[in-house]
Formats: sequence, structure tokens, C-alpha cells
Amino acid sequence: MKTERQPASDRVPSESECRALAEEHGMLHNIKAHSEAVMRVATSIVDDLVAPDGMERPLVVAAALLHDITKTRALGTRERHDKSGGELVRGLGMERVARIIEQHVYLESFAPDGPLLESEIVYYADKRVMHDTVVSLDERLEDLVVRYGGTPEREALIRGNFELARAVEAKIARRMRSGARGLQALCGLADE
Repeated sequence: MKTERQPASDRVPSESECRALAEEHGMLHNIKAHSEAVMRVATSIVDDLVAPDGMERPLVVAAALLHDITKTRALGTRERHDKSGGELVRGLGMERVARIIEQHVYLESFAPDGPLLESEIVYYADKRVMHDTVVSLDERLEDLVVRYGGTPEREALIRGNFELARAVEAKIARRMRSGARGLQALCGLADE
């Protein structure tokens, strides 16, 4: 059962609308490929849930495809693409998609025993995709430390965030028919 209410101005765009927005906002090809892979991981999880009650697959799809909508721009501006991406899609009337985008780097809150949320699935899926390849959390962590660590403080922040990702992974596994085995098998997820 969801606790969040859908705002009156909220809408969830279709996959084709999401891809058109990616084009319109100049998303680099490699970032689009990453977002497509995140979407495949996220939908694989949703489709394997034991009780997907209240889980909105179209919302997961849209948020996964748009989670890096301002990442290309951020490469030059150094802005936080999670926050600017949320602002962008919120301005287009997509409040719930915006809230998920804003949490794909760092979850705002996490309840290990609470209901599984779309934001947790997109957050986790993003942590499992390095470039456009599905990898383990350990592989992705080391990639991010190398690329974004830079200082001991930044590295500690990244490593701490991955401790949360492991807790999210455990929460998701408990709710999947295939459990942890299914999450491990995501590494074999073929490109479509």
C-alpha cells in the first residue's frame, strides 16, 4: 500500500515520450544507453515481484529512462543532475517521476521493512549499471570510486551510499520470486 498521494498535476510519460525528451534535451548516446539498461534492470525486478501491489511499472519505466535527463548538461555545468533533472521534469508536470529522479543518486529515506517503492528500484537499478552493462554492486562501487572519488571524503561518501544500496538490494531480494539469485542473474541480462 502506497502512502504518497498523486498530485493533481502529475502525469507519467510513455516510453516514446521519454525517448523524445532525451533527444530534445541532447542526452548523449552513451547516457541514453545507460538509461535504457537501468530501465531493463528495473523492469526485470518489477516483473519478478511476488506481490507487486501498488507498484506502478509505467512510473518505474519513465523514471529509469529519464533519471539522467540533465546528466549531459551537468558534465559541463557541474550541477547535481539528480536535482536539476527532478526540477526539469517537475516543470513538465511529472511530480512523481521528479521525486524518483531526485533520489536516484541518494535515497532521501529508507525503511528496510516498509513497502518497496519505485524510487528504491530505480536507485538500485542505477547502482547495478556501469555505462550500459549490468554489473555487481562491488564492480559498480569500484568504478564510481575511481571516477568520482578524488578525495577521501568523496570516496567515503560513495562507499557509504553503497552500504545503503546493499540494504536496498536485500529488501528487493526478499520481495522477488527469484530472490537474491534473481538479482545476481541480472548480470546476464542481455541487451535488447
